[in-house]
Amino acid sequence: MAKYLEHDGQGGSKEVQPINTSAGAGDAGSMVQLNVGGHIDETMLPPGIGADTATLEATEDLTAGDMVNIWNDAGTAKVRKANSTTNGVEANGFTLVSAAAGVSVEVYFGGTNNQLVGMTPGTRQYLDVTSGLITETSPAASGNIVQVVGKSFSATEMTFEAMMPIELV
Repeated sequence: MAKYLEHDGQGGSKEVQPINTSAGAGDAGSMVQLNVGGHIDETMLPPGIGADTATLEATEDLTAGDMVNIWNDAGTAKVRKANSTTNGVEANGFTLVSAAAGVSVEVYFGGTNNQLVGMTPGTRQYLDVTSGLITETSPAASGNIVQVVGKSFSATEMTFEAMMPIELV
């Protein structure tokens, strides 16, 4: 591990350890170190800067990369897999980690979903009829919901930009 020295104000120096997460004001003046992903941790950023997320309870098993729907369970917002076969179960966000039913999971409302496979770069992505998944072909059956959820920029990464769902008649 690298050693960092700081002037002690009396002609000498002392060793300091950088931090990669912040607990708030108590960490004021600390040296910042990148996290294991090579990024500045969001706890180091001021409020309102960083990923737009919410931590919600999953009501079914979720897989990393799933498109998810937020729904009202007796006054409590919860999250489930989104699909294009049922009106009201449109994609509101996505997950970057898997979670079992009953466990809280971080839901992303924008940004890059890098937990996907098999996409053609530069292609519009739609919510699929299979719960949680995406497709490059718009659903076409009567009663299906057509919702663009983003655009791929590699075989495994998509920028999430959910559009208003449209029900086919």
